[in-house]
Amino acid sequence: MFEKAKHLLTKIGVYALLRYAIHLITASLLACQKRKRNIVEMEDFTLVYHLFLDVKRSTQYLMEYQSRYMFSEEGDKDDTNAMQS
Repeated sequence: MFEKAKHLLTKIGVYALLRYAIHLITASLLACQKRKRNIVEMEDFTLVYHLFLDVKRSTQYLMEYQSRYMFSEEGDKDDTNAMQS
């Protein structure tokens, strides 16, 4: 693993959960092997980081797009107002 990749992984471990960072190691190794390389690079971590969300980013995504989900509370309010009109 390159030094820059280790540094990035450390930052991710501090920002997100340590368990998430450990899972990124495995997924990054698989991405590296798919590219037929032996050493995990920043590119591999970046790819995997964007594919798999940690808890904080997942929550933020759900809050941002909650009105687009079928059973959202905002959608229920809009439906109720539409029925009353």
